[in-house]
Amino acid sequence: MKIVAICGAGIGSSGILKVNAERVLGRLGIPATVVAADVSTVRTVAADAQVILTSPELVDAIGPTFADVIVVENYFDTAELSRKLEAALGEG
Repeated sequence: MKIVAICGAGIGSSGILKVNAERVLGRLGIPATVVAADVSTVRTVAADAQVILTSPELVDAIGPTFADVIVVENYFDTAELSRKLEAALGEG
């Protein structure tokens, strides 16, 4: 499974989201590759992704996708991330 965390520049916020997603997935026992990307490359990077993690501000910039788009309000809240990943991946 591939999960893409996106932010405006692909460095700061997406990096934080990537690390926290990897922690949550590890706790849930869900194998996945998580990559960080910027919004301008999301169509290419996420072409084969099952999930895209992003902030509310960037949802419209993602465009059409087959991936589940998960909007994360607080990148540091692993409980929120866990709930949303479990719901999207059918693990909960």
